[in-house]
Amino acid sequence: MSDMIYRPRRLRVSRLLRDMVAETTLKPAGMIQPYFVCEGKGIKGEIPSMPGIFRESPDSLARSLADDMKLGIKRIMLFGVPDRKDAKASSALGDDAVVNVAIKMLRDKFGEDIFIAADVCLCAYTDSGHCGVITDDKIDNDSSLPILAEMATGLAKVGCDCVAPSDMMDGRVGAIRDALDDAGFEDTLIMAYSAKYASAYYGPFRDAADSAPAHGDRKTYQMDFRNRREAIKEVALDIEEGTDIVMIKPALAYLDVIADVQSQFAVPVAAYNVSGEFTIVKMMAERGYAEEKQLVLENLTAITRAGADVILTYHLRDILKHGWLDG
Repeated sequence: MSDMIYRPRRLRVSRLLRDMVAETTLKPAGMIQPYFVCEGKGIKGEIPSMPGIFRESPDSLARSLADDMKLGIKRIMLFGVPDRKDAKASSALGDDAVVNVAIKMLRDKFGEDIFIAADVCLCAYTDSGHCGVITDDKIDNDSSLPILAEMATGLAKVGCDCVAPSDMMDGRVGAIRDALDDAGFEDTLIMAYSAKYASAYYGPFRDAADSAPAHGDRKTYQMDFRNRREAIKEVALDIEEGTDIVMIKPALAYLDVIADVQSQFAVPVAAYNVSGEFTIVKMMAERGYAEEKQLVLENLTAITRAGADVILTYHLRDILKHGWLDG
């Protein structure tokens, strides 16, 4: 007879038992599906670098969402892909801005049955491809703030529930919060990309949104991936300026940062399971190197286990369509 007292394997002997003692559970209610909105009508084109993800005109997006909502998708994030770009990101502003048109259409069609968040950044709208305007060949932080604030207010005006500044300009959360409050949108949420790193994982997104920098890179405003403590400072500043939710982006290479932020701040923590992370899974599954369901669930469980309350992920439609979370 063995004198072994401790047998941790006893808690793993069956699926029912493993599920009962699992420390982390994925919940679709905490996931947001991103969508890309382009100008025009009747347009739906798959993005080559992101299988199963599309650029869609507002009318096509409304039809796609009607189907996706039947699956259980009720929380979305919108990114604009405009036809026109200029130095001041003017196509991001006004009632005819492509995301504003889409939000109004979706709000009219679905009412309060859908939670709409929208990206607030200039990169897809500037001819430079940078997240702020340029003055004397430099990203002009302070001149970018009024444009970002106007963009956010315009989104709230047409029914956006949550604005998500991803530009990483200093002071932008405060500028946006002040503008929203002054315009009477005190209830509009801010979900700030508080710790957004200059990452190589964004390539497919830049293809999707046509937002790659025309020159230079974004390392003067997005965070250095070698830094961990700096994220705490960035998050603290955004909370002080009025954000309601903080976000870490990307997710998988920054699980330590997610855990740090969750342990130190009493606000909801979001993480963006970004385009490169998504495409790697799709490529591995397509080539038979791994099973897609297992990769997706392992990745999203890791992000949740690290401390994310909310996950933005391109996988949500597949998760619900194929019942990957069903018992």
